[in-house]
Amino acid sequence: MQRRPAWFRTCQGAESLEGEIRTALVASGVQIETDAEGPYGIVSFDKADEELFGVLHEIRLDPRRRVLAVAASPDAANTGVVWRLLHAGASDVLIWSGNGLGAAQLSAKLQRWFDVDELAGQAVSQESLVGDSPAWKSVVRRVVEAARFSTSPILLTGESGTGKELLARLVSLFCAAGGANKLRKELIIVDCGSLVPELSGSEFFGHERGAFTGAHNQREGAFAMADGATLLLDEIGEVPLSLQAQLLRAIQEKTYKRVGGNLWQRTNFRLVCATNRDLEDLVRHGQFRLDLYYRIAGCVFRTPALRERKEDILPLARRFLRDCSSGNPVEFDNPVSEYLLNRVYDGNIRELRQLIERIAHRHAGPGPITVGDIPEDDRPAGGELKRAWPDQELERSISNALAIGASLKEITQATAETAIRIAVRSEGSNLQRAANRLGITDRALQMRRATGRLPEPPYPPG
Repeated sequence: MQRRPAWFRTCQGAESLEGEIRTALVASGVQIETDAEGPYGIVSFDKADEELFGVLHEIRLDPRRRVLAVAASPDAANTGVVWRLLHAGASDVLIWSGNGLGAAQLSAKLQRWFDVDELAGQAVSQESLVGDSPAWKSVVRRVVEAARFSTSPILLTGESGTGKELLARLVSLFCAAGGANKLRKELIIVDCGSLVPELSGSEFFGHERGAFTGAHNQREGAFAMADGATLLLDEIGEVPLSLQAQLLRAIQEKTYKRVGGNLWQRTNFRLVCATNRDLEDLVRHGQFRLDLYYRIAGCVFRTPALRERKEDILPLARRFLRDCSSGNPVEFDNPVSEYLLNRVYDGNIRELRQLIERIAHRHAGPGPITVGDIPEDDRPAGGELKRAWPDQELERSISNALAIGASLKEITQATAETAIRIAVRSEGSNLQRAANRLGITDRALQMRRATGRLPEPPYPPG
């Protein structure tokens, strides 16, 4: 079994356990590395003091990194302390036991992180899952973990055009690749928003010949076609209330009857539901059954809107541009890049794709996309582009940093490091283009890479 190395750090007061923990970890297969900048770390402590919270604060500033806080005794990790440590940046808090279980538990946690990150990295590397932002990688990682290591139904929520169907396809891929209940690699999609109420029963369950006027032949429904595969009920919030009871039974019991039939049919599928509506609000207003909601909401994930993952806008735009340009290498010039980054996308990724398609068909020649290629109706009103930054997200982030004791120097340094990392990643590790976006020299970035302050590509999953 391949294991990801982890760095180890001991806080003051827990030195007596350091040798014991290190020896036990190595014996369990964990390779201790000296580089404390690695993605996975273990911090042992005897009391939750300023030193411990300072270490966790550093970890929290980098979304790629995760750390296990290991308490020397139960008294050091009481209920109040545990929640404070999680808020400060720990991914989990464990109590060390010297009987071998502690090392096994730490090893298992690290192995799960490694496995999920490897799978998520493979998923993000697929061209259909473009995105390097922490918000996007986080939801991809959690969906991958649920798909690979559980059989629970998955509910995807979020605005229209945020990639819910892409994540559903991801579930079907990992269910087929050896998930907890291995299925064939196929996704059966039912668009609940486009169903005709009178025929929706047939769409879900199929019908017998002669079941209603026009039913000249027997027909299989979605539940039959999804047997042994993954079933996506898209826009499930649009299912009529009158049909929800039948839907609940089919989901819960994995049995159904065709319309006009008397025999119970069995089916086995992995369920994924998606909606851009607030199902809990529909429940409160009597428009969605509470029991159905709890049945489909085994694992709930919200897909981030494009405004929450702005660092993904240009990589997505370049991907769409390549699709429209038959693979010819065409770039955006700086004013167009700035326009794309600051534009409002109410339709999220779908709207961005449509915009790039409109821009691409106006472009001619081998040079970059310029502002004249932007259709007149898409240009900023009044000819002025409003910068959507600083924004509320930055204010919230700084507020959180101040709440956990970060100084102005730490906030400034973390902001600069984050900006550099995002610019380099979004420019495909091209230091010259990244430096132009940052307003610094490419030599400055080369020096950072030479001194180890800028990681070499490929980057680890975020």
